[in-house]
Amino acid sequence: MNRGFDRVLGTDVVVVGSGVAGLTTALAVQGRRVVLVNKGSLGDGSTWWAQGGVAAPISEDDSPDLFAADTIAVGGGLNDPSAVATLSAGAVAAIDRLRGRGARFDMSPGGGLDLGREAGHSVRRIVRTGGDATGAEVSRALTDAAARAEHITVVEQLFVADVVLAGGHAVGVTGRGAGEEQVLIEAAAVVMATGGLGRIYANTTNPIEVTGDGLAMARRAGAKVADVEFVQFHPTALSAGLDPMPLLTEALRGEGAVLVDDDGVRFMVEEHRAADLAPRDVVARAVWRRLRAGRKVYLDARDAIGEDLPERFPTVFATCTRAGIDPRRELMPVEPAAHYLMGGVAVDLSGRTSVPGLWAVGEVSRSGVHGANRLASNSLLEGLVFAEAVADDVAAAAPFELDGEARPPGPEPDTDLDAVSTLRRVMWDQVGLVRTRGGLTDALATIEGILSRLPAEPSEARNMAEVAFLVTTAASTRTESRGAHYRADFPLADPQWDHSLVLG
Repeated sequence: MNRGFDRVLGTDVVVVGSGVAGLTTALAVQGRRVVLVNKGSLGDGSTWWAQGGVAAPISEDDSPDLFAADTIAVGGGLNDPSAVATLSAGAVAAIDRLRGRGARFDMSPGGGLDLGREAGHSVRRIVRTGGDATGAEVSRALTDAAARAEHITVVEQLFVADVVLAGGHAVGVTGRGAGEEQVLIEAAAVVMATGGLGRIYANTTNPIEVTGDGLAMARRAGAKVADVEFVQFHPTALSAGLDPMPLLTEALRGEGAVLVDDDGVRFMVEEHRAADLAPRDVVARAVWRRLRAGRKVYLDARDAIGEDLPERFPTVFATCTRAGIDPRRELMPVEPAAHYLMGGVAVDLSGRTSVPGLWAVGEVSRSGVHGANRLASNSLLEGLVFAEAVADDVAAAAPFELDGEARPPGPEPDTDLDAVSTLRRVMWDQVGLVRTRGGLTDALATIEGILSRLPAEPSEARNMAEVAFLVTTAASTRTESRGAHYRADFPLADPQWDHSLVLG
């Protein structure tokens, strides 16, 4: 039993990923031992990069019902109302718990939380830190709390390769550590909290470690996935030749910054009644069309924010300064970039997948909160709220005996850089903001060719290709346009598609 592994760990719960969802799950599990695994360092991933904030119905002119209505209005009719109700009802308590764990947020002169406004929100309800450094503060508070928690064992620099199954039940994970160390972690409950898949696209705001690992592992284990055709493209990434592309937070537009073309025209006024605060999919495609036509697009914050930029948006100001741009006096060149996956591993309100013993939470999951398009600043909130439900559920998980031999993942295969580059380019060109039958067919053929030449052993490159195949298959199947999924050959929403697309 278990021969071939250099190290074997036993625990009650193994959580894979240390962003907001993984950290909150690990911290919230009561009375159980938790191993928290990350393929990089503790806190790596998209959470640290999040600028906008955390949405919550805190003000007197807000309510959970209004918040839920805004979330559903943006979601293209595919939100699960019960999931949205859970999110909106749990938002304020999630903020309170986060503050109790040490997170510090911007305060108003009156002593309350200083709330911002973003696209799709009826009122100001965005809780922020430092104007545009909310993710970094959330990550700091949660990683500090996890490092102090006696029930959590942190394992860093471990690439988790696959879920271990026994009788169709998840009983642990295998991984590859430094120096090709082969690791087995046996657990009564396995929680995937690995984030999204932005790195499968040539243009993305996601850090380099966001390669779709959890989605690929869960699918290989037999879990159903849903709504993976809905990839959100953020409309305002700084166009400065960097990878990942720096995000210019939507909060800038919430405070009055506007999009203009190279003639200085505010084109969003003609695109949507909410102009620059239209839903992200609308704004992103409007920017994309102008870029495809050979125009340039800029974000103009000079009049709305101007000299206050360094104080109100220090992250954005520092990013622009490094790129040689002074946003107080100059326009910021922008283009869309892959930002967030609305779909993922299909789960219920407790985070349970279709595989017993396997849970998923955060961006890797399809909880039903986002539907076809995510409302701004609902991503961190989803991780905070649903991680508590997952923690309650996994705390009651009973051990399931590993009754066979778990296979070590083997040595890390050499990364095929040409294959990865080709994959990212075809996904951006053919499975990006605007899709067609011909483009999707060509993309599937390219991805299948890449999969045939990659080693079968688990790797980031293999995971990227497998999740790219899932996204492209789903995009080919959904013959309509809805939310972040736009088919130029089927440009209208079709009532026959008023449901989630489940694969597996």
